[in-house]
Amino acid sequence: MPVIIDLRADIQIYLQTHGLLKKWKKAKALFENDPSHPSLNTELLEPRHRLIYSFRLDGKHRAIFIRPSGAATPLPMQKMITLFDRS
Repeated sequence: MPVIIDLRADIQIYLQTHGLLKKWKKAKALFENDPSHPSLNTELLEPRHRLIYSFRLDGKHRAIFIRPSGAATPLPMQKMITLFDRS
């Protein structure tokens, strides 16, 4: 099972100020137990050969990370970009 290393201090502050710390802990536990858990919506991003993945924290936020040699290294949080108009 993949292991997510500790977050950088700036990412922890971001999670705290945006009220996402509890969601992060839940998503992290789900990911470490089962990376393909349906509620995470784990995706391999383009270009696929770089092994950059993301999983959902909530409707607006996704965690982006790389998977070199088994460990998952989280990158800064990023708001989800809407690619289509819902109207």
